[in-house]
Amino acid sequence: MASNQDSSKQKSSSSSQKDEDPGSSKRGFAGMPEEKQREIASQGGRAAHEKGMAHEFDSDEASRAGQKGGQVAHEKGTAHEFDSDEASRAGQKGGKAVSQDREHMSEIGRKGGESRQSANDEDAESSQQSTSGKPSGQRKRG
Repeated sequence: MASNQDSSKQKSSSSSQKDEDPGSSKRGFAGMPEEKQREIASQGGRAAHEKGMAHEFDSDEASRAGQKGGQVAHEKGTAHEFDSDEASRAGQKGGKAVSQDREHMSEIGRKGGESRQSANDEDAESSQQSTSGKPSGQRKRG
């Protein structure tokens, strides 16, 4: 019977130690140095990609995730704050990267040309209306 009391004392003393300082003893992955955790996580990510099991973000999903991360970082006060020179350099770097995508740049140019053409058409139409005093049914081409 004494052995039962001894074991119950051990259990109660170990549980009271946990109650006094909860979460102080990290075991397993959580107890490893951060560098080792990153190394293991990286290996897992590579293995998942090799197996075709890794999650692939589309651009919209990646954008939403980045925005969410930025909002959280700002709320916590851990977000990086750019000064104007740093922001300018980042914008230039991004612009250079985007300009390498010829298809994207072509699309931008096409949209700009369409927008400019429609603005010119509106200007010409309003110019004709103001000189004649009444709306014109047909425009002169030339």
